[in-house]
Amino acid sequence: MSTRNIIAFILIIISLVCLYPGLTKNILTISVSATLPLVGEINLYTATRSILGTIQELHENDNSLVAFLILLFSVLIPIFKALSLLVILFAQSFEYRKKLHQFISIISKWSMADVFVVGIFLAYLATKSNNDINAWLHEGFYFFLTYCLISILSTQILKVEEKEEI
Repeated sequence: MSTRNIIAFILIIISLVCLYPGLTKNILTISVSATLPLVGEINLYTATRSILGTIQELHENDNSLVAFLILLFSVLIPIFKALSLLVILFAQSFEYRKKLHQFISIISKWSMADVFVVGIFLAYLATKSNNDINAWLHEGFYFFLTYCLISILSTQILKVEEKEEI
């Protein structure tokens, strides 16, 4: 195995290690409050969610399509992508590795995990412009962001070679 592919292998494993807490740990807390005369500030709503918790809550509240899309693009495709990259590294057939790599390159553009991270971050920043809405990013966000960056890097580093020595 080439040095590039050894590095890609290590990065794929690290990305999978980061993906799990990125999906299960809390990513964002949003709190909405109002200031009323004579009463002062009252908390109207506070919610803290992980990605998997958000999917579950959306499903329970009859938003199954949105839940499914988040599950597909932020959970299933990233896992499939990482496992497929590992297959590319260890499969014997050059043609199979080449075709799978081309397929991964195509679905990587549609995984939307990186877009999801940007969306969460924009939601966080948008709440900072309103004094009655507060948001806090949690460790799950940083794990998921790390997964996205390392996953992109591992895909870029991986090289499909005709004569792979395993």
